[in-house]
Amino acid sequence: MKLSLVRSACGSLRIHPARPGSRVSLLSRRCPPVGPTNSRLILRTASATSSGGASTKIAVDFGKQSQKDEGEIVQSAKEAMAALQKRNPALQPMLAIIQAGEDDSLLEINKKMAGRIGLNITQICLAKECSEDEIVEELLKLNEDPRVHGVYLHLPPASLTSRVLNTLKPEKDVNGISDLNMGRLVRGDLSKGFVPPVASAVLDLLENHDAPLGGKSVLLVGEDGPLGVALQCLIERSGMVALKSQWRSKSLQTQVMQADAVVLLGAGNMDVPPTWVRPGAAVIRCEPTLETGTVGCIVIVIINVVRSGRRWLQEQQYRPWQLRSLKLQPLTPVPSDIEISRAQTPKPVDQLAEEIGLLPEELEAYGRSKAKVRLSLLDRLHAQPDGKYVLVAGITPTPLGEGKSTVTIGLVQALSAHLKLNSFACLRQPSQGPTFGVKGGAAGGGYAQVIPMEEFNLHLTGDIHAITAANNLVAAAIDARMLHEATQSDKALFSRLVPSVNGVRRFSPIQISRLNRLGINKTDPASLTPEEISTFVRLDLDPSKITWQRVLDTNDRFLRKITVGQASTEKGQIRETGFDIAVASEIMAILALADSLEDMKNRLARMVVGTSRSGEPVTAEDLVCYCVVFCIQRGTPVFVHAGPFANIAHGNSSVLADKLALKLVGRDGFVVTEAGFGADIGMEKFFNIKCRASGLRPNVVVLVATVRALKMHGGGPNVSAGAPLPREYIDENLSLVAGGCHSNLRKQIQIAHLFGVPVVVALNVFRTDTQAEIDLVCQLAKECGASDAVPCHHWAQGGRGSLELAQAVNEAASRPSNFQFLYNKEMPIVEKIRTIAKKVYGADDIKLSPEAEAKIDYYSQQGYGSLPICMAKTHLSLSHMPDKKGAPTGFVLPIRDVRASIGAGFVYPLVGTMSTMPGLPTRPCFYDIDLDPVTEEITGLF
Repeated sequence: MKLSLVRSACGSLRIHPARPGSRVSLLSRRCPPVGPTNSRLILRTASATSSGGASTKIAVDFGKQSQKDEGEIVQSAKEAMAALQKRNPALQPMLAIIQAGEDDSLLEINKKMAGRIGLNITQICLAKECSEDEIVEELLKLNEDPRVHGVYLHLPPASLTSRVLNTLKPEKDVNGISDLNMGRLVRGDLSKGFVPPVASAVLDLLENHDAPLGGKSVLLVGEDGPLGVALQCLIERSGMVALKSQWRSKSLQTQVMQADAVVLLGAGNMDVPPTWVRPGAAVIRCEPTLETGTVGCIVIVIINVVRSGRRWLQEQQYRPWQLRSLKLQPLTPVPSDIEISRAQTPKPVDQLAEEIGLLPEELEAYGRSKAKVRLSLLDRLHAQPDGKYVLVAGITPTPLGEGKSTVTIGLVQALSAHLKLNSFACLRQPSQGPTFGVKGGAAGGGYAQVIPMEEFNLHLTGDIHAITAANNLVAAAIDARMLHEATQSDKALFSRLVPSVNGVRRFSPIQISRLNRLGINKTDPASLTPEEISTFVRLDLDPSKITWQRVLDTNDRFLRKITVGQASTEKGQIRETGFDIAVASEIMAILALADSLEDMKNRLARMVVGTSRSGEPVTAEDLVCYCVVFCIQRGTPVFVHAGPFANIAHGNSSVLADKLALKLVGRDGFVVTEAGFGADIGMEKFFNIKCRASGLRPNVVVLVATVRALKMHGGGPNVSAGAPLPREYIDENLSLVAGGCHSNLRKQIQIAHLFGVPVVVALNVFRTDTQAEIDLVCQLAKECGASDAVPCHHWAQGGRGSLELAQAVNEAASRPSNFQFLYNKEMPIVEKIRTIAKKVYGADDIKLSPEAEAKIDYYSQQGYGSLPICMAKTHLSLSHMPDKKGAPTGFVLPIRDVRASIGAGFVYPLVGTMSTMPGLPTRPCFYDIDLDPVTEEITGLF
């Protein structure tokens, strides 16, 4: 009989029958466990010395007497499979066989055995003379197929090129023939790879020979290929001595006579005479022929597939972080932000991903230092408890900004590098508006910034550009649809919207959905009545009630109101419209608030773009363009996702970024997410809009303050971008600091307490701040209700400068919070607006313009009254008046207009003169931005 243990096409382990009169020994070796119980590979061999003293060859017989042994192996594999499926009922490991030709004999044998164990098998039959490219193409598909846990290459030796072997993922290489698996075997690391089944079977026979071979010599005769290398490693690791020789070696006879065992590799018709073999020695012959029909190869391969499934399941579990912090060596004086960024070599993103427990397949790299993370991570870690959730907000800022992003990064650096707590920062993607306008970039600053800052501030992975394209596609679809409806009959419109293809008209699935919404339950275009056709093809948009505007990620005040349709080709379809800044697009809000791709798709479909002449809302789904918009969007660790402004949008990074990070950091880790501008807008929207959408509840609010901003709120002179700071902001002035603390800081702390969340005040220290000013702020902040208040020096020192803040946040997060929303979303729209105005801003009341009243009535009639409110208000004051600092009172909040982002899920009133398209200042930031043609580096960013 023959024992077929296939190593790809390098065929069977053939062991010759013993001569009559030899004695037979039953041998066994315990294999590595594949589950809760150990599997045993039982081999029966004959190794004897004849009366003449010569050694016989070993014989292997899987006949009737081995059925019990086979059953034991199968039972062990079944138990291992059952254990896997108990941990994950959905797991069904699969073996994929790639073969040349359509011979089904191997498949049938494997199917029979796999069926007894509960394993799935699939067969891929390529042409008998298949090319290397064809094999590689199939391997690439199998590599990415999560259902496949083992790949078996049933191919001719000539097809097993280095390219083919190295294309196959090592974790799916159940034959152990890839270079990486061979390298692991040589190194002695068998925890991840697989041992070639033929080599494993040979070692079984050697270790269970009649006479123990420990410390004795084994001669390998023949090829120096992978099988020879694998055998040499296994033999030496088992305590035997491995020697090698070639068939043409002049000393072959001497070497055979001195060996305790001889293994013939790739022998073909070659053999060693019996007279060469010393008494008691074993001879094992491995021939390059494919022998199927025996249990050995099948069992070992299938056990390897089960083992691969177990390893895969282990990899799916949450992984403890192995984060290695980069060394930081702060300089004095502190260099510019861009100099600091370029002085530090970013950690390769794939290395960072591995350190925080991401799988390679969950990463989509964008260059060396940034990547996108696949949402499959949420499914993999769905049972993992969330970490602690920290929001960074701020007091009302000066036009220069007070450093919330810097505090966010510094806090995360301190938590990770110094307190050794898993922590993640979640930031918004910077808009080109402020980057080239007033504030500059949003990467943080000094030694607390996201690097490389050029990539962070300029384009990143292109999400804002994708949103711009998607938004403007909707705008183009609106104008095009109005043009076609105005210039075509119902019949012509229907003919073009439902064209005849090969003589047959069919509705698309999206069009059938529209028919259903219209109450037309028909699927055959020919069955529609003329009235139904007219209803179907005409949206009948009212040009004066189009609410959708085009967007651009640039501050351009001259695009706030424009006229479109003036070319002769537009046939008189002229109307007034305008541009918003891209980050104010409803699509940006949807990206930030969606908690899955399905949720995003549904929200995009619900976007209201205008009103029909009959008063009905028209949605992106009616335009039949939301699916295209959806396709355009598909696209110390930092997640950067979405970039809505807080003054004209809801001002927070995405729900998905926070959810992914909360799973990754683990129960005791921290996710620090930032809300835009002051607590009156960014934080209020975080709680009332983002937390409603996500279901997440924060543990702590970090409220960022600066002596500079407090002096402004305490009565200091105006601060303007590009102008020198007045002396009051450079010299010590305790009275101005105290005035700002008692007004704006106190009010912002009170706003956080409205939501029942503890507050830690982070004083972002500047070089001009004196110790007396710093101490006064910390003292008064606590008196105003903060649970703690600490100075932060992260700009100059990195994480070490925020260590005190990290400790305060860690302590505050351990206390129970009593989170609550500010208002019940079922309240009427007017009452929700009034609640925010009075409780958050300190207004006496609100005043609605006639247009705002009409819009509120319309939205309420359409069933949108239960949506939360997103106030579009200046960030420079608690009121609607930018020049009113401190904590203004005695004012009435004017509501100029009210719009609705139905897909995003909120109504947004426009307060006072607030514009959704910012303008450039007299001297924008781009005056200082340049490109060095020699170094190809961008200069002037900050």
